[in-house]
This record gives sequence, structure tokens and C-alpha cells, in this order.
Amino acid sequence: MPNIPLDILISPDNGQPLEWKNGGLRVAGNGLAYKVEAGVPVLLPQNAREVSTQAEQHQRLGSRFFYVEHYQVDAEVFDYFQDYEDEGANHEIRRLHETIISEVPDAAASILDVGCGNAWVAGYFCPKGKTVCSMDISTRNPQRAIEKYPFGHHYAVVADAYRLPFREGAFDCIIASEIIEHVPDPGAFIGSLLKVLRPGGQLIITTPYNEKLQYSLCIHCNRPTPQHAHIHSFTMKKMLALTPGELVAGKRIYTFGNKALIRLRMHVFLKYLPFTVWRIVDKLSNRLVRKPSRIMYAIIRR
Repeated sequence: MPNIPLDILISPDNGQPLEWKNGGLRVAGNGLAYKVEAGVPVLLPQNAREVSTQAEQHQRLGSRFFYVEHYQVDAEVFDYFQDYEDEGANHEIRRLHETIISEVPDAAASILDVGCGNAWVAGYFCPKGKTVCSMDISTRNPQRAIEKYPFGHHYAVVADAYRLPFREGAFDCIIASEIIEHVPDPGAFIGSLLKVLRPGGQLIITTPYNEKLQYSLCIHCNRPTPQHAHIHSFTMKKMLALTPGELVAGKRIYTFGNKALIRLRMHVFLKYLPFTVWRIVDKLSNRLVRKPSRIMYAIIRR
């Protein structure tokens, strides 16, 4: 039986509490049941794979997006646990992670990692005594997360961010790093995450800054498809406009990273700097050449 606390779980279909039954989870009395695969509860809505959406890009192209099915296949095809071959990309990801770490409150005892990817959040925070839930819409990534980081206070769930299987206020901190540019409805995404954050808790979102979305022609369907499956591009103004005011007690937003330094391959020198010094260099470089690469958005729940 997985080590996930049962008291934080609810059915993604009707919001009712769950109980263990015959090696899986179910809603008492009404027949709704959910599988546990390789120790990871699969808490997707009953019809999840049949649901399609139309973000702005899909409306323009006249296509539909079966996003649950897409990311199930995505996790099978791509290895999220493998480092990039490019040293510059690895340095950029390192600085992204360090920036996120700097925003996590010391008092946060429980963290939800949305779109956990290679589960670096669990790898960093579990050894420091924090409880981490690695959540992904794919089945494969949470299973590998538990295999790689088998801490007693690390658990994983397969879930849809729009239909979260957690009670309200279940987490002290939520990290959604490089996810919002992929989701069909970014505003609903933020609102859904805030509901499972405790009052005073912090939601941390990162995304590419003012990205120019590029397309290639899919060899299977002969339709334009966005590179890296990015279907949204954000400025700080656009990001702030998504925030549901009734759930927000405070917020902080800023840009970081510098595209000019990335193009100049300055990581060869910058990789030796400790994070605090790198951050100073990063801020100075963006004053001189305003080319930030990412947005950091931290929201405190009311």
C-alpha cells in the first residue's frame, strides 16, 4: 500500500473521501474506484482520456487536444530523468532550480510538485525533512520518481491539475515549474492549484518569458504543431491578469535569466559562481541588456 496520507485524498470525480479497498482506492458506497499501479495511485477522472480541449492555438488551427492521452505517451517517448547533453542547457536548468528553491518558505512542511518530470523537487527537499508529493498527469514519471527517491515522506500521484484529488488546503507549498505554458487554460490551472494550498501557503510558478512560439509541420497529421508543446507565451502583465483575486493574499513577480548570456555561452564562466553571486550578475546583465529568459511568479493564498 502506498505511503500517501489517505486524509488528504478525495475523488477527482465527486470530491468525496477515499478508502483503501482490494489494493486500490474507492469512494465508499458509490462504486467509483481508482487503480494503484507500481505503488502510485492513478487518480484521474473516470473519462479523462476522452476529454479534449481547445486552447487558442487549437481554435486557430481547427484541432482538438486530448491532453491526458498526449502526456501519457509523452512520458513513454521522452526520458525526463536524463540530463541534457548541452552543458549550457544543464546550467540554465540548475539556475532555474536554485531560483525556485530560494522561493520555498522554510516553514513549508509539505510540497506538491505539479508536473514532477524528473522529480528533482523530491530529490532536493526530501533529504531536508520536507514531505513531497510528486504529481504528474502521466503514469510513468511518478512511478520513476518513487523508484529514484524512495523516501518515507515522498509519495506520488497520477492526477489532472484541473481535477485535483486533494482536499482543500492540503499543502503548504506548490511548485509548478515550466508547466503553465503547456496547459489549455492557464487561469483555471492557477485557480485549481490555489484551492489545495493552505491559507498563507505559497504557489510558485515559472515559465519562459515572452517566448516566441515556433511551429513545425507534424509528419503524422500534416498540421502545424508548436515546438516543445508550448501553447502559451507569457509576459508579467499577462501572467498577473490570470490570478483569481479572491484567493490571493499577496504576490510577487519578476524575471530572471538572460537570453544574451545564454547565446554567448557565458555558462562556461558563470557555472562556477555560487547562486547568490550569479543572481547579482544576472540582475546586472538584465539592466544592461533587457533579455530575460524566465518569469518567477509567487502567489500567497488568502
